[in-house]
Amino acid sequence: MLGFAPCGLARADQDDPRLPALFARLKSAGSDSEARVVEAIIWQIWSVSADDEVNAMMLRGLQAMTDGSPKQALTVFDAMVQRSPYFAEGWNKRATVYYILGDFEASVGDIERTLQLEPHHFGALSGLGQIYLALDRDEAALKAFEAALAIDPHLNGVKAAVESIKKKREGDPT
Repeated sequence: MLGFAPCGLARADQDDPRLPALFARLKSAGSDSEARVVEAIIWQIWSVSADDEVNAMMLRGLQAMTDGSPKQALTVFDAMVQRSPYFAEGWNKRATVYYILGDFEASVGDIERTLQLEPHHFGALSGLGQIYLALDRDEAALKAFEAALAIDPHLNGVKAAVESIKKKREGDPT
């Protein structure tokens, strides 16, 4: 067992006092499966606000995304970041919707806000790398991906993207 209590959450978000130990554990995880468990706990913490209405908004926005309604999700996440501007995951979820809608500039802006609130947000950093890849900005993508891997060295998709960028830079098209 990892020694971290599951989230019976009265209080959680990017300021949760459990996060520093979880990030340390994530960095030192001995296997991908151990890292996945720690990541899941971190995501659960990040996704819960101290505000019940924000939590309800999060669920509505996620459901809209699941239902393939990104514009509806955007409306919900807009309201969420207005209600709770210091809740990092609200900005991150809205950044994801902007990405889905192809508004990379707005997505980058929300990712930057996410990272101001939660500098260890490996998901936001990974998303930033994906945007930069889509914009053919390989060096910026590499920097974002490497920052994500510094926090979570078990992000296998990110590792593969880094390898691909490095091979491309060396003239290897594969």
